[in-house]
Amino acid sequence: MPVSHDLYQDLKCSKEEIQQKRSKDPLLDSLINKYSQADAEVVKAEDAKSSDDAVTKLKAKRLEVKDKIVRQLQLSS
Repeated sequence: MPVSHDLYQDLKCSKEEIQQKRSKDPLLDSLINKYSQADAEVVKAEDAKSSDDAVTKLKAKRLEVKDKIVRQLQLSS
């Protein structure tokens, strides 16, 4: 069964740290919301046994958003 990807573990930050930063940064908040949506789409596609190509495209979209989150966190540090 597909499971949601743990963004906080990837970022090596606690959920509390990220919540504090996103409350002060509207762009970061928006990006994390987009990441959550993209992750849910990946899980749904994997669960529905969508084509490998479709799942790969969704994962690429999720990774793109994660990269933007990383850049935004670096700017706000």
